[in-house]
Formats: sequence, C-alpha cells, structure tokens
Amino acid sequence: MSKTVLVPIADGCEEIEAVCIIDVLRRAGAEVTVAAVPAAGAPVTTDAPLQISASRGVTLLADTTLSACRDDRYDLIALPGGLPGAEHLRDCAPLIEQLQRQAADGRWYAAICAAPAIALQPHGLLAGRRATCYPTFRNQLDPDSWCNEDVVVDANCVTSQGPATALEFALALVEVLYGKEKRAETARPMLVR
Repeated sequence: MSKTVLVPIADGCEEIEAVCIIDVLRRAGAEVTVAAVPAAGAPVTTDAPLQISASRGVTLLADTTLSACRDDRYDLIALPGGLPGAEHLRDCAPLIEQLQRQAADGRWYAAICAAPAIALQPHGLLAGRRATCYPTFRNQLDPDSWCNEDVVVDANCVTSQGPATALEFALALVEVLYGKEKRAETARPMLVR
C-alpha cells in the first residue's frame, strides 16, 4: 500500500537533505508531495511561487504550494534543514498547525539538520522525545532530549543530524512507513550496505 508523504521546502533549505528524502521515499513507492513554503512573513496562498532557491543556490521546483495541501492528511511530514529554510518552515503557521495535528494524531513527522531545533523545538513538537539535530544547534534542544546519534526514532518522530546522515535518515523514514524489509529492498540498488 502506498504511503503519503509531505516534504515542505522553502528558500534556503538544504538541497541534499530535501532531494534525498524525496528520492528515497519515491524509490520505496511512497506518494511524495513536495510543497513550496513562502518566506517568513509572505502570505501562504495557492498562487505562491513553486520554485525555491536552496541553500547552495540549487533551484528546486515543488509539486504544489503548502496552501493547496495544508488540509490534507499524510502518513509522514518530513522537513529538510538548512538556513534560512528551517526558519521559514518554523514561521509558517499553517505548516506548524499541520505538524501539530500530525503529532497529536500519532502520525509520523520528521526533521533533519537545523529543522529539529529551529522548526520543531519552539513549537513543542519535541517535548518529551529524544532527538538529534545539527550539532551546532544542540543547545537549542532540551538537554534531556539531545542524543548524539545520526538518526533518532522516538514514538512518531524521527530526527537526524545533517547532510552526511541524509541517506540514513531517508532510509529510516522508509523503515518506519514500510518496515525493515522494504528498507533493505530500497537500499540494495543504491549500493547502501
């Protein structure tokens, strides 16, 4: 059965993380929707631009806008990191509301790099959970929740450290959605051991 995944992207997001999440989950058979999130302070409308400029200048093209899919339900919402991308995600009220519903309903949500500390922590989405993030943002997490691990899965939340852990993070997302066998099946053709 196909799982549905929302990957919100914003100007300044980390391209390796965004593309890795999207690519690996699509390889696993997930129906991934890439949604453009406007810069902080810009209106969240259905006619917002679909094209974003990632943190290293790579242009990414979203499938739709966050406004067009913000009332949809997903099996997983996965946030890439990067700056100022994670700040734009943090400041997008409709996205935060969607993440809070996701958490309250016990559905999966995930973030990598700066996004756990910048986008999830300020909105209580890591409360009582073990988590990781890019090491320089560690002090923004609750000291009791910080784990110096590449990927941390706690309840319905998955976090990861950064670009070097993006592939492991994406495969962990496959595993939480589909199981270990699907993870191995997805990893094998990519020569992941």
